[in-house]
Amino acid sequence: MARILILNKPYGVLCQFTDTAGRMTLKDWVAVSGVYPAGRLDRDSEGLVVLTDNGRIQTAVASPRHALEKRYWVQVEGIATDAALRQFRSGLELADGPTQPAQASRIAEPTLWPRDPPVRFRRAIPTDWIEVRLREGRNRQVRRMTAAIGLPTLRLVRFQVGPWSLDSLQPGEWREVDPASAPRA
Repeated sequence: MARILILNKPYGVLCQFTDTAGRMTLKDWVAVSGVYPAGRLDRDSEGLVVLTDNGRIQTAVASPRHALEKRYWVQVEGIATDAALRQFRSGLELADGPTQPAQASRIAEPTLWPRDPPVRFRRAIPTDWIEVRLREGRNRQVRRMTAAIGLPTLRLVRFQVGPWSLDSLQPGEWREVDPASAPRA
């Protein structure tokens, strides 16, 4: 029987189980053998990581071919204007080619746990929150997209991958989910 775990990956944790430089990895939070991350979440990002021992499920979650939706809350430096969000929704040109259109909208600041270390703020520059939904998964894509519209990312939290969401999981907490909830590869 396949196993699927969902973890709220804390800030500063590598999305792998080993590191020769001694940095925090998933092994510091998940003491379950045989599971591996289905996709990645950058060290400086937080939130939902799916772990599984099943290659078919890993492919269904991580492969761009399956276009599984991922949802993020993103705190940006600056104000997310309608014009900036329209660019996001039209697709953007990045160094590695054009992105697919993504859904993006302004949101009220979500209720989140404190980040350690705290996000840096500059008094003279306002911040804003946007929700981003995309079906691609390029390296640092959300950060590169917000930068392309002039809104650098300050904090990025993935709160949903396909059918799974963080719900009440706190940083470092994980739970096992029913394998029947997994998308089909």
